Amino acid sequence: MTAKKFDAREVALKVINDVEISGAYANIALAQEITRRGAQGQLSEQDRRFITELVYGTIKCGATLDWMLSHYLSRPLAKVAPVIRNILRLGIYQLFFLEKVPVSAACNQAVELTKKYGHAGTVKFVNGVLRNAARSPEKIVYPDRDKQPVKYLALKYFHPEWLVDRWVKRLGASTCEQLCQANNVTPPLSVRTNTVKITRDELINRLTAEGVTCQASSWTPEGIICYEHPGLGWLKSLQEGLFQIQDESSMLVAHILDPQPGEFIIDACGAPGGKTTHIASLMNNTGQVLSTDIYEHKLAITRENARRLGLNIIETKTLDAVHLGHTYPSKADRVLVDAPCSGLGVLRRKPDSRWRKSIEILDDLPKLQAAILVSAAQCVKRGGVLVYSTCTTEPAENQDIVNSFLSSHPEFVLDSAGQYLPGNKRSDTMLQLWPHIDKVDGFFITRMTRQK
Repeated sequence: MTAKKFDAREVALKVINDVEISGAYANIALAQEITRRGAQGQLSEQDRRFITELVYGTIKCGATLDWMLSHYLSRPLAKVAPVIRNILRLGIYQLFFLEKVPVSAACNQAVELTKKYGHAGTVKFVNGVLRNAARSPEKIVYPDRDKQPVKYLALKYFHPEWLVDRWVKRLGASTCEQLCQANNVTPPLSVRTNTVKITRDELINRLTAEGVTCQASSWTPEGIICYEHPGLGWLKSLQEGLFQIQDESSMLVAHILDPQPGEFIIDACGAPGGKTTHIASLMNNTGQVLSTDIYEHKLAITRENARRLGLNIIETKTLDAVHLGHTYPSKADRVLVDAPCSGLGVLRRKPDSRWRKSIEILDDLPKLQAAILVSAAQCVKRGGVLVYSTCTTEPAENQDIVNSFLSSHPEFVLDSAGQYLPGNKRSDTMLQLWPHIDKVDGFFITRMTRQK
């Protein structure tokens, strides 16, 4: 067994600081740190899980941890140095949300971290705050559920108040609570079989031999759900291009587009290439797929994924999608607009995402989404197909965009997106998936055909 050369809590603190202070994305910062430690032979599977729990849990609980800390502080948390603030958050998270962590371990390790990153005064301060919290947990009393439903749900389920308020008004408090609960359940990893190279059954056998606990997805014929797995970067099956990491609901988009071999397909906002490569795979690597995006560095990832997966029909082009129609008028058999969106349907996969959002994005995004859809529609041939999708559950970004587009573009007719699902068909014309109902990411998918 590899000798332990580091403290898991210190690694977690480093990632949390990167997110909180430097603006890094939690999933990327964590993956980089785990990969680095793993390459140095420092990381056991137990360490990896504990670090992930500490990082994701502490970041996800965000404002609730700060509210809890306020009950034990004699000064505003904002006046505490950022690193010490994060040590406190890490400690409070362990005390209140990790039952298997002994109180002594949570407090003592926080003190040791403070000795390294603070001074004698802050050591005493951190020790006092956490010991006080451990002795007096009864100080934490949540707001009355009936009298203050928004504040209660926001604190109890770790969501920003503005978002909870929005959902309560639209969905009701009970449904909002179910959605918030679903957003706090860490979903299993899902991967898409690269059917150009291997069948799903063969890949399941291969993954099992590599130490992955997995089973076939019930949503898509290529999907595999992985419940336990070693570090993905070390799997030969990934390096050999036998699969692509992709969420189940995201896999449905290409199926509803229903690309055929030999066609010319445009993926209007295609980077980093999950749906682009799925489209090429469904075409049996025959035809042409153009993936456009405004970010060249993301298109580079698309090209790398295509190379690894052995898909040579994909071309990338740096292009703003609002100008797509002028560049490729009536050229494409099918066009996918997976529009930039608020991402409110995938909060369960990105613990820091809920705290990065603001209500202002819901004012600005629909204008861009509408402009991209209108431009992309100009690329569709007569008889061709246009698919619009997002990873959000907001009507202003979904149904409202499509209805407005159809009212001003009578040449397009709405198809039944639910009838193009690869598994159980649905009657939904516009397909909206929900984490708390469908147990997948919140995705919106709609399909239209150009009649003339």
